[in-house]
Amino acid sequence: MGYKQERLEKAIERELGNILFSEIKDDRLKYVTFTKVTLTGDLSIATVYYTVRGNEEQKAATSKNLQDAKGFIRTALSKSLKVRKVPELRFKYDESLEYGERIEKILKDLK
Repeated sequence: MGYKQERLEKAIERELGNILFSEIKDDRLKYVTFTKVTLTGDLSIATVYYTVRGNEEQKAATSKNLQDAKGFIRTALSKSLKVRKVPELRFKYDESLEYGERIEKILKDLK
């Protein structure tokens, strides 16, 4: 991974948090945490990993709400990032936190 790609991933992750906190008025998205951003080699697509607390129904609703807000978020990113073309955003639920919690529970049960 190149330096430019890595720097842009970090900038997108930081700006997404700022946008979510200050510009999005939808209360259903206030509890989303962006955990990681990965870019394709040509910097055209950004996969944004996120977590949100709640049951499966709430997670599905959050996924839909993020998809609905994708255009607004991308426009807001274009105002804050100094890049020629803002990557297409693809939101993906990050299951690593839940996976870690399951492993931790298994380890506790073994003791």
